[in-house]
Amino acid sequence: MLADHLILFSRYPQPGTTKTRLIPHLGEVGAAQLQRQMTEQVLRQVRSLLNSADDNMLPTSVELWFSGGTVAQMAAWLGPSWALRPQPSGDLGDRLLMAVQQAIAAGAERVVIIGADCPSLDTQTLRRAFAALREQDLVLGPATDGGYYLIGLRQPSAVLSSPFLFTGIDWGTDRVFAQTTAIAQSLRLTIATLDPLTDIDTAADLPIWDAVRQQVLSIIIPTLNEADVLPQLLAALPPSGALEVIVADGGSQDDTRAIAQQYGAVVIQAEPGRACQMNAGAAAAIGKTLLFLHADTRLPEHFASLVQQTLAQAGVVLGAFDLSIDGALPGLRWVERGVRWRSRWLGLPYGDQALFLRAETFWQLGGFLAVPILEDLKLVQRAKRLGKVAIAPAAVSTSARRWETLGVLQTTLINQGVLLAAALGVPLGRITQFYRRSRSKK
Repeated sequence: MLADHLILFSRYPQPGTTKTRLIPHLGEVGAAQLQRQMTEQVLRQVRSLLNSADDNMLPTSVELWFSGGTVAQMAAWLGPSWALRPQPSGDLGDRLLMAVQQAIAAGAERVVIIGADCPSLDTQTLRRAFAALREQDLVLGPATDGGYYLIGLRQPSAVLSSPFLFTGIDWGTDRVFAQTTAIAQSLRLTIATLDPLTDIDTAADLPIWDAVRQQVLSIIIPTLNEADVLPQLLAALPPSGALEVIVADGGSQDDTRAIAQQYGAVVIQAEPGRACQMNAGAAAAIGKTLLFLHADTRLPEHFASLVQQTLAQAGVVLGAFDLSIDGALPGLRWVERGVRWRSRWLGLPYGDQALFLRAETFWQLGGFLAVPILEDLKLVQRAKRLGKVAIAPAAVSTSARRWETLGVLQTTLINQGVLLAAALGVPLGRITQFYRRSRSKK
């Protein structure tokens, strides 16, 4: 069977050149960030489609046709996984026609083209579009502004009809869908119509984007040379329409960034330092709920629903998980019990327990303080002044590498010494020096 082919039309998020109708409302940088985030959101839906189990409904190839920027800039942004193609000159009809014709020439039997302006477009809609083309000549996804967010054609009608479907259309008006449908009917094409969705083009459309963001959990992973542990972590966190994974890198010299992009994570370069990296990740996040995850920590099953259930409790402003240490050293179970007691009775979970909270709350607290150590404790302490800290009924699993390096007793004494020094008001710079010297002794 010949391949299905999916094409995404998008634009490089260069400030001042994209989402121009939203610049008066969001500013040039804000409009460009919206373009970036919506493109990434659509690509997560595409990845979810590619990773789904229903092989009969999968597009076997995907291309991203872009305007603005260069192939190198697009690859640096989105990684090497996507086939990138600059859009040719001409109006939208010319570009759509060329995309269809080139896909057909390459052997595609069914071609679907989408844009990056419709964040409500999900995996199920893409699957329905390809399924419709097994029975119908043309599939259209009508946009509420009178255009369309998706068009698909199948062979052999694609070869015969495509020159007409993209000619004589008043692009950018509320007549696009009606004109396209009328042409298709005059060509006697059978037509399938998907549910109407809204493109995000003006300030009036932004509540739709906000509603999409409400459904997204953004996981932020600060990294520095974590290539050895990232594959196992990211394999368990496949991005989807409801799950965004952001790797905030502090200048890795290994393959950390390339591995993260390979697994579909959003990769950003941040100023070194865990607090700065996590703040940068939060600033780039789509989700209205944030979860901060260490690269050597694994989340439990059903973590997303546990996060929402925990934050839905009355008065809860921040949550975390219990801690399980992946090791058999004598004493580790006592460490786990101590963490459980500290977290549940004192309300002081630490960063290796995957702290999570609403994005609004995070920024209300001022984010992580730009301190060299104990940034997690400082955040939790400030959150406790705002409301309750709750522990979800499941445990994350973290690597035992810290305890294996120096032993359980010495590691515990170092950690407690850091906390005692902080409680006594010792400057964090001196505490950091002590911590690093202590950790370097073997």
